[in-house]
Amino acid sequence: MVTGGASFIGSHLVDELVKLGAEVTVVDNLSSGRLENLSESIDKIRFVRMDLEYCNVSELIELFKDIDIVFHLAAVHGGRGYIDSHPADVCSNLAIDHRVFESAWRAGVEKVVFTSSACVYPPSLQSKYDSDHLLKESDCDPRDLSRPLSADLEYGWAKLMGEIQLNAFIKQYGLKGCILRYSSVYGPRENETHAIMALIYKAFERMNPFVIWGTGEEARDFTYVSDIVRGTILAAERISDGTPINLGGGRRYKLKEVASIIFDIMDFHPKVVFDASKPIGVVSRALDISRARELLGWEPKVSLREGLKRTIDWYVRTHTPKGRIDERLLMERA
Repeated sequence: MVTGGASFIGSHLVDELVKLGAEVTVVDNLSSGRLENLSESIDKIRFVRMDLEYCNVSELIELFKDIDIVFHLAAVHGGRGYIDSHPADVCSNLAIDHRVFESAWRAGVEKVVFTSSACVYPPSLQSKYDSDHLLKESDCDPRDLSRPLSADLEYGWAKLMGEIQLNAFIKQYGLKGCILRYSSVYGPRENETHAIMALIYKAFERMNPFVIWGTGEEARDFTYVSDIVRGTILAAERISDGTPINLGGGRRYKLKEVASIIFDIMDFHPKVVFDASKPIGVVSRALDISRARELLGWEPKVSLREGLKRTIDWYVRTHTPKGRIDERLLMERA
């Protein structure tokens, strides 16, 4: 089962699981996911439209019966503009996660793979421009509750509480599980609330002057979606004890550098201006992926330039320019 399987990452995961011969059930309320994201696999899967926040628990338990592995991606989420302006909405993830974990345990599911986020890490470790600190899983250990924890906004805290909840079910009930911390995932089917897709959208609409949120010096280790999917499946095969694992790009890129690559690929060379009044989040984030290398034999394969080219090709093929920027697309998921 893939919860949130019609979403950006979830749909790519579903496609890959189907290719591997898995029998897949997708559960999604289509609040941000879209059925067209599943066009490659829709005739090979079972799709159930359900809101995991409000559904009847007994109904959910029944749905989980005969499922071996639950990939839990369902969440209220979005890019920085969305999570900054929807703090109460993202807190609903606390309830969603608990319902999924309890239902999986009661239904006899063997393992839950929980997709967490780099937002669980303390903002204080990501507060310096040009930092070379790589966030290690030990910087946030949900299994050691004797140490202080800190996370990035309500979304980060909700994801961290999801990790703590899953470990509680592992400890108390013997549920098997693993935790994956994604970092700045991008690729086809993503929406414009996220940084890279927002930059592509503005370039596609030929925005000039071209506005970049922040100073342009903010940095992330952007990770292409196919690398994330591959790491997620490897973790499902090899990790059962709740060990958190970072999946990231392995290298920082400043937003102004990413924009420059996009301009080059799209043959667009606008005047660039910066808007520091917009939400930017932490200023420097990159993950240490040595644990993923050691335990999964995983590291990213798709370079930023190649990933951007694939994403731009998809965006140009599936969108029609309107000659203007709709600011709502940058703040809302749909």
